[in-house]
Amino acid sequence: MKNKIFPNIVKKLEEIKKIEKLTDKEFSLLLRVKKINRAQLKIGNKKLLAWRIVFNDTLGPAKGGIRFHPDVSEDEVKSLSFWMTIKSSLVGLPYGGAKGGVKFDPKKSSPHELEQISRKFIDAFYKELGQDKDIPAPDVYTNSQIMAWMLDEYEKKVGHHEPGMITGKPLELQGCSLRDNATAKGGFIITEKTIKKFKLNKKNIKIAIQGFGNAGFHLAQMLYQDKLKIVAVSDSKNGIYNKDGLNINQVYKIKNETGSVSDYKQAKQISNSDLLELPVDILILAALENQITEDNADKVRAKYIIEIANGPISYQANKILFNKNIIVVPDILANSGGVIVSYFEWAQNRTGDILDEEYLKKLLQEKLDNSWQKMIELYEKHNKKIDLRTAAYIIAIRRILAAEKLRGNLN
Repeated sequence: MKNKIFPNIVKKLEEIKKIEKLTDKEFSLLLRVKKINRAQLKIGNKKLLAWRIVFNDTLGPAKGGIRFHPDVSEDEVKSLSFWMTIKSSLVGLPYGGAKGGVKFDPKKSSPHELEQISRKFIDAFYKELGQDKDIPAPDVYTNSQIMAWMLDEYEKKVGHHEPGMITGKPLELQGCSLRDNATAKGGFIITEKTIKKFKLNKKNIKIAIQGFGNAGFHLAQMLYQDKLKIVAVSDSKNGIYNKDGLNINQVYKIKNETGSVSDYKQAKQISNSDLLELPVDILILAALENQITEDNADKVRAKYIIEIANGPISYQANKILFNKNIIVVPDILANSGGVIVSYFEWAQNRTGDILDEEYLKKLLQEKLDNSWQKMIELYEKHNKKIDLRTAAYIIAIRRILAAEKLRGNLN
């Protein structure tokens, strides 16, 4: 990414250090990266940069997705692995945090090339992976087929079956039926809780969604089915806006047929940046990092923002939004449905149990209910003088530091 993300994470932790009165040793421990693995994947005449970074694994094996994107950088992967550490801790999972990435444009690659890259990634990093070490999953521009290729390559390398080494797999390879739209389902639950907590009138709410990929589309569909009005959506190319609402099913059909939401005719074409500044009640960010920065934060008119993407709001922008009394529901809770259901899949793979889908849906709801409640209670305990992100971070950090202390790492 052009903008460095990790320095903003350091600033956030410095802020929390003051609130929580953390020692220098605790602060240093929270910022210590356990392992940075780098590789060059040779595909024909190309050499693609690749990373697998484990940030912290004090709570359990590292967990985090693998993204294929032309803008992937080490700073970004490191930042994402930190957020995975915080996210897993916040929602009470027995996981640390990791992330992986390959720097290339998957949209310009054939299925054969994608398979080659997926297998080469495992060839480069398989010794670092495993159901008790580091467990990948899908992320931006990766999917269940890519996870299947990676699992197959891993099992060839190690010489035994180990489906729990990766999640987000197809059902035929011991995947979980909830995984495909888990991030969106979690986002939907959190959006509902936001509406209820802040007493918004569902009949009058206007919603804009930046990002119409897997998570963005599924969340849009769930909100549309719940009779909520979505007035704008955008993909990587462009956006569309209709103040009277969009037919999300039709938008999805057009997107599949033409490759862009902008070919939907019952709406005005807008840019991605225009969408961020629309007069809506709820803005859902489901694209990439650093979408709202100090350059455009003052122009945001939404009253509530829900982060489905990782790190879509910069540190300085977050402060501007807080001063404008805009409520931001942080990514580490709002998009945690994906890692929670990944945990269900991993647990099933390790135990051999096959759990009922309705039971898993109920368990997802319970985990999100509990995490939401803890965040809100801490936010209100501080008389709303901190934002929801800070409250969520504090909960997660307290658990990580408690584990580090029990291990003797803070003595």
